[in-house]
Amino acid sequence: MTPQQQQAILNHPAFQQLASRKARLGWSLTAVMLLLYYGFILVLAFAPHWLARPVGAGVTTLGMPVGVAIILAAFALTGIYVRQANKRLDPLNDEVLRECQP
Repeated sequence: MTPQQQQAILNHPAFQQLASRKARLGWSLTAVMLLLYYGFILVLAFAPHWLARPVGAGVTTLGMPVGVAIILAAFALTGIYVRQANKRLDPLNDEVLRECQP
């Protein structure tokens, strides 16, 4: 790829929109995951009695399902990213590639 082709891609409005949307989506989902994870850690540090409450009559505490929910949330956020990338980002990428090919 020549420097002129690279510059054409960088200056293309669809590429700029693609980069902006991708960054916004990535940082938004990162913020959600960090809030969930660090919220859990803060509860663990400052209110461990809340997570130590038993669930039902068994030996499982509330911390176990909350921890599993955080792991499942990570998978869900990955799924959200993939769906948004396929639905909104890939068409922009295809447009840039189609219009900037030599």
